[in-house]
Amino acid sequence: MNELWNISPAEWTAVKLSLKVSGWAVFGSLPPGIFLAWVLSRKQFPGKRVLDGIIHLPLVLPPVVTGYILLLALGRQGFIGKFLYEAFGFTVAFTWKGAVVASAVMAFPLLVRAVRLSVDSVDQGLEKAARTLGAGPLRVFFTVSLPLMIPGIITGAILAFARSLGEFGATITFVSNIQGETQTLPLALYSLTQIPDGEMGALRLCIVAVVLAMAALLASEWMSGRFAEYIKG
Repeated sequence: MNELWNISPAEWTAVKLSLKVSGWAVFGSLPPGIFLAWVLSRKQFPGKRVLDGIIHLPLVLPPVVTGYILLLALGRQGFIGKFLYEAFGFTVAFTWKGAVVASAVMAFPLLVRAVRLSVDSVDQGLEKAARTLGAGPLRVFFTVSLPLMIPGIITGAILAFARSLGEFGATITFVSNIQGETQTLPLALYSLTQIPDGEMGALRLCIVAVVLAMAALLASEWMSGRFAEYIKG
């Protein structure tokens, strides 16, 4: 039983890398996620359904396909990755930054969906009232709309964080499984299942993954509830 809780340095590294990757994935996704959710909720324009489909495509595509597309686009020989490397000496493939990109892409639809539902629930009468009092569009957004959207933003961010923690297929395809660099918790768990006597380590990481995911979901419910109570006064 003691062996079950004896997490090795390599396993701790994978857990910490997962938290780092998930945190950066959510941080980088929030601004475009909020913007696109607002656009999809409030604007009508040609190609809106196509944009909506592209945003949600990672939900229905096999993750390996998403990872391969990222590799074609952002790999060192990819049409975007080659430019970044030649112009700035910057590469994301097979690095932890690439793991952030893969996690962000896979979690982005959940973030946008949650925020969009929150935008849909905002009373547009309050926004119109603010505009009649002389507030400009940006001021209305930041002082009226955004505070009312916060519960959905929190929910979307935490769901995206939890999804990023569990990302496997796109990550291993795009950045491989490099210990200490791209080996996140799911990849480390997979590696342990492929070696002799790795069952105990895999079980430890499985328990850690369940605890982290459950903690994220409970935090989402609690924080959304608190903000909803705050807004109601």
